[in-house]
Amino acid sequence: MTATSTSVTILTVDDSRTMRDMLKIALAGAGYDVVQAEDGLHGLEVLETATPDAIITDINMPRMDGFGFIENVRKSERHRAIPILVLTTESDAEKKDRARKAGATGW
Repeated sequence: MTATSTSVTILTVDDSRTMRDMLKIALAGAGYDVVQAEDGLHGLEVLETATPDAIITDINMPRMDGFGFIENVRKSERHRAIPILVLTTESDAEKKDRARKAGATGW
């Protein structure tokens, strides 16, 4: 996926303001439109009005973690095919497998 003259939108979901800021700077600098959410529940709220081309999500967040967020996105007919990448400090193989089973595209 490359940014082109047609705008490509990426939703970032992370409870860390620092991570959201870093992702926004990096992605916007590469030409992507960035929409942000502070946790999984907020991410689902954003998806009510936005249809991003890709999603980058953390795992450990308050209110709704990344696993719950991914599962809910995959239940939505409108968002089922959106690639979801997990960006986290976690490296546990069991968590990677759980994310994959929930519907994550990559880790």
